[in-house]
Amino acid sequence: MDLYTVVVIGAVCAGFVQGLSGFGFGLTAMSFWAWTLDPKIAATLAVFGSLTGQIIAAVTVRRGFDWRRLAPFLLGGLVGVPIGVTILPIIDMQAFKVALGGLLVIWCPAMLLAQRLPRINAGGRIADAVVGGVGGMMGGLGGFTGTVPTLWCVLRGLPKDEQRSIIQNFNLSALLVTMAVYLSKGLVTREVLPLFAIVAPAMLVPTLLGGRLYVGISEARFRQIVLSLLSCSGVALLVSGVSELMKR
Repeated sequence: MDLYTVVVIGAVCAGFVQGLSGFGFGLTAMSFWAWTLDPKIAATLAVFGSLTGQIIAAVTVRRGFDWRRLAPFLLGGLVGVPIGVTILPIIDMQAFKVALGGLLVIWCPAMLLAQRLPRINAGGRIADAVVGGVGGMMGGLGGFTGTVPTLWCVLRGLPKDEQRSIIQNFNLSALLVTMAVYLSKGLVTREVLPLFAIVAPAMLVPTLLGGRLYVGISEARFRQIVLSLLSCSGVALLVSGVSELMKR
């Protein structure tokens, strides 16, 4: 399978996932792209695709917006993004994928199978800001902004529209900052630009389709979809990371 085919397939699948859940472009796309693309190129494409998807979603799905609830996540994310971009050139991406994938594979199925999810009310806005900071840092590493904040919102027991609004707007803001930092540091190269032109149109229709499906699903079904997607993404990251580490 050639490079461009892999990029298209990854963009199509990731666009649908992001349109449906409000997050997950980077995780889904990386499960395809990590096998064939250089880690820095894959990270740049994941950030671009995630940002494009969030812009589409901001126009087509607008529900449950609450600035006071969103603000701590945004402030934390603005601190975390530069940290993630700074450590991107020096971090072992395969080890990072194994660690993140392992966390998702263990935690998300446990939450999915639990009859009653634990609900966290402690920590208030400070805890939300810390979670936003972690999400921002992971966004700087490759567009994974929504993973930890999404898990946190599930544990907070937030309604699906409120959860979607927080993740959607947090991702949009954090990814805008991430892309600006990528541009300033020269990570968006001439080699990447033609791939941008492939990713954007490939993900457009799947993202819109996912957004249409989101409108009709229930609270319980939305939680199941989110946790299932995170579980599958964890498996893909874990398999990819372990296989690369074993080649060393």
